[in-house]
Amino acid sequence: MFNDLKGKRVLITGSTAGMGLAAARLFAKYGARVGVNSHIDTGAAEAVAALQALGAEADFFQANLMQTADCEKLVAAFVVRFGGLDVLINNAGGLGGRAALEQVDDTFYDRVMNLNVRSALMTTKYAIPHLRASAAASGETSSVISTGSIAAREGGGVGAGIYAGAKAWVHDVHRNWVKEFTKDRIRFNIVSPGTIDTAFHDGKSDELRAKIAASIPMGRFGRIEEVAPTFLFFASHACSGYITGQVMDVNGGQIAP
Repeated sequence: MFNDLKGKRVLITGSTAGMGLAAARLFAKYGARVGVNSHIDTGAAEAVAALQALGAEADFFQANLMQTADCEKLVAAFVVRFGGLDVLINNAGGLGGRAALEQVDDTFYDRVMNLNVRSALMTTKYAIPHLRASAAASGETSSVISTGSIAAREGGGVGAGIYAGAKAWVHDVHRNWVKEFTKDRIRFNIVSPGTIDTAFHDGKSDELRAKIAASIPMGRFGRIEEVAPTFLFFASHACSGYITGQVMDVNGGQIAP
């Protein structure tokens, strides 16, 4: 199904664990050349080794994408290593902490927004020239895929309002980029997970986890391996060459599209 991904140069931010690593492994399985990223090197060697064991060309790029200069550095280093860029996956992000509205200060706000908004915005900015060149050279589309969230639709839990708003921003800005860059044959889509069994939910009690699971029509948390194929679908020109500006919910029916 994803045979056209063979040889594609794919940069996945926030990808040494969780959904990012699961996506990286699947891209590697289909022959893509994969760059993984984190702001720390913990787990990086293991992640790259796992991709190489699948026969993929892979490398690690350390960069803190809460800083614009590191977003630029990351894209430049990837392009030097792989000779170009065909697919960018903005997966870096996270809750960044919880704070009720009356406790939000500039430090908290900046941390959550830099983690989820600046990282996607500035990495995409620096990737655009390379994605444009890729599309022109191949005659196919290049692709930007960002990880959204169910919180962008339903507002998030108490204390997670800034995170939810940041993810809603990511959902919306993709539609703006569609207007600006479709002429350059660059597609923009969102993978929007529901409640997935990752470190994001560490610290929740068994009682709370059971309550959340009961609210999902499929009756359980999702698995990272169930999210990963959606990234490949959006990356594949053969599968989704006429699809752009869309949000794909992967949530076990937790929220209606």
